Amino acid sequence: MHEMAITCSIVDAVCEHAAGRRVYGVTVEVGALCAVVPEAMEFCFEIATEGTVAAGAHLDIEVIRGSASCRSCGNRFEVAVPIVLCPCGSADVEVTAGRELRIRSMEVSRECVPPADAATLELP
Repeated sequence: MHEMAITCSIVDAVCEHAAGRRVYGVTVEVGALCAVVPEAMEFCFEIATEGTVAAGAHLDIEVIRGSASCRSCGNRFEVAVPIVLCPCGSADVEVTAGRELRIRSMEVSRECVPPADAATLELP
């Protein structure tokens, strides 16, 4: 299951970018043509975040539909499978969406900022 390796890489990147702050949520874009099963990624996310600053965070997956443009006839069309043919029969097509796999956003805690007078505060 390559979803575990992909999800672990996402969690590593998120935790590194969080720089010690608590991660509450992550939104990922997954293209419909990139051969990743969103349900498997959700399952793996819970396991991959254990013991990290992202433990307990929620994962939102936005599936990007596949689309292509035919270089022969100029037709733009939706694509549901990785093998792409234009309805006109041409294989000279460019996939324009559906192969994405990226972290779109993450929700993290704010850094704690000490009060302005913290340096002068004396404790008994």
